[in-house]
Amino acid sequence: MNAAAIRSFFATLKAANPQPVTELEYTSVFELLTAVLLSAQATDVGVNKATRKLFPVANTPQKILDLGLDGLESYIKTIGLYRSKAKHLMETCRILVERHGGQVPRTREALEALPGVGRKTANVVLNSAFGEPTMAVDTHIFRVGNRTGLAPGKTPFEVEMQLLQRVPPEFLVDAHHWLILHGRYVCQARKPQCWQCSVAAYCDFKPKTPAP
Repeated sequence: MNAAAIRSFFATLKAANPQPVTELEYTSVFELLTAVLLSAQATDVGVNKATRKLFPVANTPQKILDLGLDGLESYIKTIGLYRSKAKHLMETCRILVERHGGQVPRTREALEALPGVGRKTANVVLNSAFGEPTMAVDTHIFRVGNRTGLAPGKTPFEVEMQLLQRVPPEFLVDAHHWLILHGRYVCQARKPQCWQCSVAAYCDFKPKTPAP
């Protein structure tokens, strides 16, 4: 995919969805961090179902700590890997209270120092909460980047670096959301919906035509 095609690709996605947002539900930076922590190997729908019950009761680091581990687990037990996620979240809350005054830090280094927070989670928080032009490469973005020719790479980090270099600056802040939504609903893993794809004209992928 050349530079002109990349610009047209994102201009088309922007025209269809001018202000894309994450499908995770949150009303504060801490709620976003919590939701993203819980979303690893889980669906946004599943996370939202749990946090709709959790956040009205505990939506600050101190309130999560006050729940205790068993209490927290009772709210998130419908989410995969909930026991390890609960431990990570409790320890993260403890660090936020002790080292950051209960606030979510705004630097990558400080975010990645939190238990259960890797590069992808830090990128989501930096982008969605603080408006940083970061690129959180999940399975959808990794697939779309490689399949379309937008940002080929063998690892999520390689795809991230390619995207940061190749996406025009005016699209960079929102590109993460457009690519996730495109991968989730159109450029799907097993059956890409090429016949209804608005950016198929700019894509390097050539779907196999069914035999007559």
